[in-house]
Formats: sequence, C-alpha cells, structure tokens
Amino acid sequence: MQLTCVCYITFALLLVAAHEATGDESSPAKPPGCSAENTFREIWIKVGERICLKCHIAGGEAADSNFRLLDSSHLPSVDRVAATAKNCDAFTQMAIAQEEDGRSRLELKAIGGLNHGGGTVTKADSTELSILLNFVRTVRQKPVLKTTTIEEPNTDDLSSFFDGVSMLSNQRLLRRITLSLTSRLPTKEEQIAINEQGLNALQPVLSSLMNEDAFYERLQEGFNDIFLTLGYNGNGEDVLSYNHFEHTRHWYQKHSLKHIPEQQRQRARYKLADQYREALRREPLELLRYIVANDHPFSEILTANYTMVSPYTARGYGIFEELRGDFRNPDDPFEYIPAKLKALKHRNGKVQPTVDGNYPHAGFLSMFQYLRRYPTTETNRNRLRARMYYQHFLGVDIMSIAPRVGDAAAIDAAYDIPTMQASECVVCHRTIDPVAGLFQDYYNEDGHYGPRKDGWFEDMFKPGVSGQDLPAADSGQALQWLGTHTTRDPRFAVAMVEHVYYILMGRRVLLPPNDIDAPAFTGRRRAYLAQRELIQNAAHQFSQNKFNLKVIFQQLIASKFYRADGLAYPLRQSERLVELDDLGIVRMLGPEQIERRITAIFGKPWGRLDDSYAILYGGIDS
Repeated sequence: MQLTCVCYITFALLLVAAHEATGDESSPAKPPGCSAENTFREIWIKVGERICLKCHIAGGEAADSNFRLLDSSHLPSVDRVAATAKNCDAFTQMAIAQEEDGRSRLELKAIGGLNHGGGTVTKADSTELSILLNFVRTVRQKPVLKTTTIEEPNTDDLSSFFDGVSMLSNQRLLRRITLSLTSRLPTKEEQIAINEQGLNALQPVLSSLMNEDAFYERLQEGFNDIFLTLGYNGNGEDVLSYNHFEHTRHWYQKHSLKHIPEQQRQRARYKLADQYREALRREPLELLRYIVANDHPFSEILTANYTMVSPYTARGYGIFEELRGDFRNPDDPFEYIPAKLKALKHRNGKVQPTVDGNYPHAGFLSMFQYLRRYPTTETNRNRLRARMYYQHFLGVDIMSIAPRVGDAAAIDAAYDIPTMQASECVVCHRTIDPVAGLFQDYYNEDGHYGPRKDGWFEDMFKPGVSGQDLPAADSGQALQWLGTHTTRDPRFAVAMVEHVYYILMGRRVLLPPNDIDAPAFTGRRRAYLAQRELIQNAAHQFSQNKFNLKVIFQQLIASKFYRADGLAYPLRQSERLVELDDLGIVRMLGPEQIERRITAIFGKPWGRLDDSYAILYGGIDS
C-alpha cells in the first residue's frame, strides 16, 4: 500500500509501536475503526469534494483561509496522488485542532460555528456530520462511532471498468464516425484502410474527415447548441450600435439594385436584408470555424485580436472598401475573412479609448453577438454574462454553488450590502461579481459598447477573476485580460473537452452523485470517475497540442466510451448496471442530423425541416 499523506504515516507509526510493545510476532491489530486511508477516502468522497471544495479552492470564497484544498478532478491521474495527500493533510490538521471545549475545529466549522463564512453546511443528524465526527475520532485515536460504516470501497480503481462491455467492430465504428462528423457513409477507400490496418487507420481517416466542409458545418451546429449565439433578440443588424454605426448599419436600404428589373427590386432588397442579417448572426460561429480549419489554438475563441466579416457585414461595419480586394467574391454574403475594427467612434465624436487605436477584440467575449445574446439590466449588472462565461469557458455552474436562502428579506434587512457581507450571498457573488465588472464597458441590454456614466458600482467586488484584481493598466482592455487569464486556467481545457463530448455523444457529461445514502451512490461515483479520467486525459492532450480542437475529437473517438456497443454477457449485479448506465452508442439526434443521415443513406431527404413542420419537429431555434 502506498502511504500518501500525514494521517497514513501516523497510523503506520502507531502500528509499529504497538507491535514492539507487545512483542507479538503475528500481524498487529488495527486501531479501532479501520485504516485512515479508508476514513479519508469516505470523508473526501461524501463531504470534501461535494461541499468543502466549492469554496476552499484557489479563487473560491474561502481561498484566503488556512483550510485550502485542491480540486483533483481537473488534474491528470499522475498528479492526483499528490493532491490527495495535500487534501488529507488539510483535513487532518483541521480535525486535530480543537477549541476550548475540546471539540474539533472541523466539526464546529461544519455546523456553522467559529464564524464560518459558509454558514451551516452539515445538519446535526446528517450522514455527512457523522462521517466528519468519525474522521475526527480516528485521527485523535479514539473509538469510532458506530452510527456509520467507514469502510468505503476504493472506487478510484478503474482498471476493470469496461469488463463485460463489447466494442463496435471496426467497420461499424467507421460508419458511426462518418455519419456523425460528415453526414455521409464511408468511402470504399476508408473501408479498405480500416480492414487492412484496423484502428491504426483511425487517425488518418479522422484527419481527412475533419478537413471536409460537412465537418465544419456539424462543428458550428454543435457549438451553436452550446453558445446559442444565433438566437439573439431583434434583427441581425441590431447588434450594431446606432451611436457607432449610424450611417452604415442599414446600408442595404440604399444599396444600388439597378441591375435588377424594377418590378423585382423590392423582393431583391428583402433578400439582401435577410442575407445581411444572417451573415451578422453567423460571425461568432465563423470565427470558431476559421480557428479550427486553420489549426489555430482553440484558445483564440477568447483571445483572437480580430473578428470575422463577410462582404455584407463589412459594409455594416463601414470597412468594406478597405477590404474589398481581400474577398474572392465581394458579392458573396457568406464568404468570411478575419479583420480588425477600428476603435469605435461615437456620433458625438468621442472615440473609444484603446491602446493601439483598434477595437479591443477578445474572441467571443467582445463580439457584439455574444454580448447581446446574454444581455444585462440595471439590477443584473452583467451577472448573467459572468455566469455564462463560467459555464461556457470554465465548465463551472455558478448556480450549483449558490446556497438556497431561507429568508432573503431578513438577510436584506440585516446587512447594508448583502452581496458583500452576508455569507449566503458572498459565497456566489465573490466569484461572479468580479467577472461581471470586467464587462463594465458594455453596460447595456443591447450588447453595445457603452460604459456606465457614473462609473462601475462601489457595492460590488472589484473587477477581476479567480482572486486576481484587474490591473489598472489593463482597464481599457479588461476582456482581453480576462481571455488571456482564462486560457491559462486548466479548467478551460476541461470545459472544451466537455463541449466536444456533448457534440459527439448527444448528452452532457456526468455530474458527481449527491445522494450519499443511496445504494447506487458507489456505482454512480465510479461511472463519474471513469468518465472524468477520459475527460482529463483528453484535456491534457489538448493542452499539450497547443489547444488543437481536432485532438479532442481524436481522443474521444478512439476511447472505449465512444466505441462501446453493449454488454458482452448478461449482468445481474445492480451496482454494475448502475456503473454502465450512461455507456453505449444510443443517443438522441437533432432533426437536422436526422435529415442529413436520411439523405446520406437513402439519397433523398425526408423534407420535414420546412416552415410547416420545423417547430413540431424540434428544429434548432437557438
């Protein structure tokens, strides 16, 4: 057994001492209760990572406390042993430390004592508190309470997770890949390659598939299901501020159509407007496509110092004439090229302050479409944008760490600024409000540039992220600073893998199970850990390959999770069936995917994605 933390070593020394004192040559008896290894495994699984980890990590509400933990779920397996050792040591020190009444600080903090910033996190009669008390008694070398069993199975051993699971044949796997990524059946050449080389031919086939236009269409469709940028309110050109694009945003109304017969011009102008509006809505997804197609680091979705424009949208921005020669076809509304906007000039003559005279592009974060899709209000204060930032780019659901406030009116009456003083509020607002402040130059519902006239709010935490305040020198490019900071966060790579997993599998990644008293808890946790192992390894490869998104597709498709076909033989153990419940090739397809597959297989679309059936069919509305 590998001893990985202070508490393990302590018990090892106790065992040696007991053996020497008795002179007994037989195996020494264990201290009452069982080994500290099992004790800490249970406290971490059922209390630490579910409750304490929400605040006691870098960037969390309790990041400045002496009780600091490491989130090992975002680490590759090779680093988890060290993280477990540090977490075990942190819990051990808190359990040993005692107050005047002899009670452990770990116990008192958990029940809301000692001015615990997180308030009461375990109820008096809860299983969680019993587990904490058993851990305290164990490290203090006292008899363990009999109210709970601390022999927690080692769910971390995943070597046998796929035992009894059959895999797709190579040809069926190839068919699944081509239909999923490019909506077509395999070619004869691809079938021959797989027949002759087996899975060794998988990477060359994937590389070829991911250069086809159909793949990029699927990629954009998948990420639109995540970001939903096509669905912002109003007409397409509403993303362009009247104050900054007064003379160009409605260019199509004055565009010459002399080459079209007069009786057809009105219809042609409607078509022109529709194409222009669609072209504007597509810009964020075209940025995504450009990055992947050119093998740029996918981190550029947050750091790109450019945007994508077509001949039509360039006219809306007022930069068409200077870019005309860069387009292959200046009359194609959907040919996109990268371009930089100049610093925005208000119709009153005031120019947006920037470092180099250019608009401070920061990938999606500064795109008018993304900002409009997630608007703000006088009371929301950019918090929706901050929440979506965490969800989209770090894979963090802020609402999951927010406690349920029992009496909001009482809290409001007890504090001058509840969001900065009341522990029930601070636990969420210390995380979300600094990021909200980084969007302060876009303080309006329309997603337009426009700082608040009275300056940013004083009753909110200072702008920043993960415990770092925005440097004064970067105040003019706050979103650029945020984008750069985010791509250095290991959670960014994990979040991108989770997005690709959703696109490939048609379902979200598993969440850690919460019902610790349920019989299925252990099986669900093992399934969660197995999936996290896949996610972490893919994230590591993604990071090591300069954030090339195609690497994620390659890693996930080559995995047993993607290749799983079914059970090789009947299983009767209920816990084993729970472990494998989320595994398999069955997935829900969107109507767009169904139409493409029908066309690929039968040579003709079903034809139900028209105006009459699209909504009933469940077509994308973003």
